[in-house]
Amino acid sequence: MNRLASSQSPYLLQHADNPVDWWPWSPEAFEEARRRGVPVLLSVGYSACHWCHVMAHESFEDQATADFLNAHFVSVKVDREERPDVDAVYMEAVQAATGQGGWPMTVFLTPEAEPFYFGTYFPPEPRHSMPSFPQVLEGVRAAWADRRDEVADVATRIARDLAGRGIQYDAPRPPGAEEMGSALLGLTREFDAVRGGFGGAPKFPPSMALEFLLRHHARTGSDGALQMVLATCEAMARGGIYDQLGGGFARYSVDAEWVVPHFEKMLYDNALLCRLYAHVWRATGSDLARRVALETADFMVRELGTAQGGFASALDADSAEAAPGADGTAHKKEGAYYVWTPAQLAEALGEEDAAFAAAYFGVTDEGTFEEGASVLQLPDTEDGEGLADASRVASVRERLLAARAARPYPERDEKVVAAWNGLAVAALAETGAFFERPDLVEAASRAAELLATLHTREDGRVLRTSRDGAVGPSAGVLEDYADVAEGYLTLYAVTGEAPWLERAGKLLDGVLAHFTAPDGTLYDTADDAEALIRRPQDPTDNATPSGWTAAANALLTYAAYTGSAPHRDAAERALGIVRALAGRAPRFIGWGLAAGEAALDGPREVAVVGHADDPATAGLHRVALLSTAPGVVVATGEPTGTTDTGTGTGAGVPLLRDRPLLEGRPAAYVCRNFTCDAPTADPRILQQTLRS
Repeated sequence: MNRLASSQSPYLLQHADNPVDWWPWSPEAFEEARRRGVPVLLSVGYSACHWCHVMAHESFEDQATADFLNAHFVSVKVDREERPDVDAVYMEAVQAATGQGGWPMTVFLTPEAEPFYFGTYFPPEPRHSMPSFPQVLEGVRAAWADRRDEVADVATRIARDLAGRGIQYDAPRPPGAEEMGSALLGLTREFDAVRGGFGGAPKFPPSMALEFLLRHHARTGSDGALQMVLATCEAMARGGIYDQLGGGFARYSVDAEWVVPHFEKMLYDNALLCRLYAHVWRATGSDLARRVALETADFMVRELGTAQGGFASALDADSAEAAPGADGTAHKKEGAYYVWTPAQLAEALGEEDAAFAAAYFGVTDEGTFEEGASVLQLPDTEDGEGLADASRVASVRERLLAARAARPYPERDEKVVAAWNGLAVAALAETGAFFERPDLVEAASRAAELLATLHTREDGRVLRTSRDGAVGPSAGVLEDYADVAEGYLTLYAVTGEAPWLERAGKLLDGVLAHFTAPDGTLYDTADDAEALIRRPQDPTDNATPSGWTAAANALLTYAAYTGSAPHRDAAERALGIVRALAGRAPRFIGWGLAAGEAALDGPREVAVVGHADDPATAGLHRVALLSTAPGVVVATGEPTGTTDTGTGTGAGVPLLRDRPLLEGRPAAYVCRNFTCDAPTADPRILQQTLRS
């Protein structure tokens, strides 16, 4: 029976035609396991996962393996992006048992959903000290048949251990300057001063840690913090992890030099990095940062935008090497869409320009990837100006893009995830505002409208996914509420449209009502979500900001706009975890550290009042948006003050109330906790005030 065919998940649909008798995660699957008296195989992955595809081809498409699975197990397939709660609970068990994790994740469960054997990818035959997947299946089958009481005892103990884990800390207040200094010291110790980034291979873009360092530099003037940001951002922008032709970033680099990426392109990475590079430009005026921010924004709109106005989740790492052959088969290979040989350059450009392109992009006869192919980089420290003028570079890029477009395109995961779209809204809104690209702000607004209308129920509850305009069944988790609120708040700052602030408030009220414990800790799932063997709760960043720290930042921002004490108190209690972890694991609490910097700075609140059609209003608004003050909030609207009557656009925004014009001219008020300095109509004075 094909139980996955009606799924909205592209990952589940990739497995719909397997000979394995897959079930989706459901009570019915576990009831079937109880009825048959067999264990459950839980296989978790996502559509752009290279090794998920490998294991699917080697094992799940193999008839003999499928026959064994169907006879002795109930097999359950889960898309980790659709059900991050299920993924989090069992990944914690895998990491505790094996010391590592990853996808595909392979876990064997009792019919009560208690795990007893763990792994990730298993090969079809023994390899590199790993047992084969058939060996694992036979071993689990034999243990279940011959030592079931022992297996059940192990499963019960593991489930009890997981359920008993909880976050406890005795610092229910936000971090101070001392903790921020400890975090900076910890990041400095782990910084790769030669190649940028932190740690060794594989090397992931450290977006959240770099956002903290930028804010720390803005608050303290630390040159060391800024240099770590600049070195890392330049290394990534010049490396193979960045698509030198089409813009956008791959998931991570398999080496420590940023040369060879794992080629899947994820929406969340590109949203976070687009915003980061825009912030680097804001802080330094870097032309490289400006180019990368805009190219990444354009990539998201062009290649991930959906017909409904949202953004798809990912582009696959694998693509066909050529068009299908006579047998109708197109063999897929990782990175095939992106890499080049000298011969391919010559075919696309001719010999003379091919030689130039090889030198410009670092394409060699030996190759930097597999089979003599190279990943394009910008190894020249002068960004290519030493090799050719800009017009030649543009011509080469245009022709290579056209040649690449003729290659089979990677598959796209059409699933729209609320949290990641919230990150994209924030990135596109700011990038559009900074670089005067109203089309990007409009793209952010369209995605926000989709989140507000399709992904949000009338009762304010969020649904995590949609596809082709149809909403999925999965309830939103904490990161969905927090990141969508972040997107709305950023869009409000850019547009001054008050409904976005109101919508953010409703989402954050949901966080307080359904995700917050009395002690201020936060859970990843709502209090009325499906009960798993443990209610997941993780404050540390992974590929994206944790729901916990994203919520803390959004609560802090919303409180700065509204003066709401409950939201401010909740933010400060949640940031207590940052105080506890800042010195021990700064790489993994970066977004919380960034929120902590905002709390230390106030955050500063800027109210810009003036008529919308007055260029002076726009000038003050732009200066405020371009401030590097950590977490600065910006409100703009028509005057509503006591000396200038009316019910302008600022009437419903507390930060704008009772803020009159200054002698008839647009004015800016800089405040902390709603206590304001004298207003100014001079953009230069506003800029100086925000720098102090």
